[in-house]
Amino acid sequence: MAPRRILLAVTGGIAAYKIPELVRVLRRADHRVRCALTAEAQRFVSPLVLQTLSGELVRQDLFDPGEENEIDHIGLADWAELVIVAPATANTLAKICHGLADDLVTAVILACRAPVLVAPAMNVNMWQNVATQANLAQLHERGVLSVGPEAGDLACGWEGLGRMSEPKDIAAAAELLLGPETLSGETVLVTAGGTAEPIDAVRSITNRSSGKMGFAVAEEAARRGAEVRLIAGVSALPTPAGVRRTDVQTAFEMREAVLAELPDASVVVKAAAVADFRPAEPETRKIKKESLTTHDRLTLSLVANPDILTEVCAQKGNRIVVGFAAESHDVVEAARRKIDRKGCDLLVANDISRADAGFNVDTNAVFFVSPSGEVEEIPLLSKRAVAAEILDRVEKLRQEQV
Repeated sequence: MAPRRILLAVTGGIAAYKIPELVRVLRRADHRVRCALTAEAQRFVSPLVLQTLSGELVRQDLFDPGEENEIDHIGLADWAELVIVAPATANTLAKICHGLADDLVTAVILACRAPVLVAPAMNVNMWQNVATQANLAQLHERGVLSVGPEAGDLACGWEGLGRMSEPKDIAAAAELLLGPETLSGETVLVTAGGTAEPIDAVRSITNRSSGKMGFAVAEEAARRGAEVRLIAGVSALPTPAGVRRTDVQTAFEMREAVLAELPDASVVVKAAAVADFRPAEPETRKIKKESLTTHDRLTLSLVANPDILTEVCAQKGNRIVVGFAAESHDVVEAARRKIDRKGCDLLVANDISRADAGFNVDTNAVFFVSPSGEVEEIPLLSKRAVAAEILDRVEKLRQEQV
């Protein structure tokens, strides 16, 4: 994403100790970051630290003549392409809700036309108070967005909702707001991760898929303004910001979830590594090995799982459907045969025999195969970059339909 201008409004909560890391995360993404602090915020985080990390003058006082000569609070509001209020205390949320402007932060927000993202942080009882919830609901109605809070141990000694979201999660929410909106109006259904087919009560047939590729596609689609529905197989990855997630285990569960979401989907990206086979008669109890020797054999009878991609393509209509092929040899030819069989609009094929691509790594090198048999090779990139390449082609396909 191109560098953007972000105003970080810091208020007086203990979670302000996380703000230097938030500045670092935003700066690593090449955004310009300016900080405005309330008087209370300066008790928790040093303006000098934020000035050093951001490389920008830190604003602190609404009525400082020296600062006002350089740029007044109206100019600061006009400069920002996004305002992040973090931590957003209950007091600050109340003042923003009711239009008060008695310090630099609230005056800037009242004058600002840019999107506002708040990251609440407070005691769990303050968070659950009806006044706080009513204030936040009213802000949501006005278009103010929020991220968090999270549950956990709080600085006050209580436990529950009230922890400010982690800097990386706040930055991810900011990227959603600043995204290009090129997929606005689309509902993107993404499958990711492997499935696990039970053998008995404790064992299963699965694969090494981490889900990283599919999760990257879901994250990128959300950043581009799509409504994203992620159906995740076995994966320990966190849910990307702005994505609605459904977790499944088996191929049949994934099929059921996909077909339930399909009527609303305009784009389908089937990145999941669904098991082709499952045990014909899984045991409900654990299979014991006491009576078996090292020379004994245990026969496992397998049957084919449903072909979800074929079912989706049979109902494709005006949808754009992207399939995946994980191959260990003859990658391109196998992908050409697969797209002919399935009928999808694009097939993404990768060589899982490579150590630097495919399963359980952060990079991928793929081939894009079209229904006509044309092949485009994408060199080794991060999976996030590959996700962007995939969605670039989805957008092109949509434009060709118009």
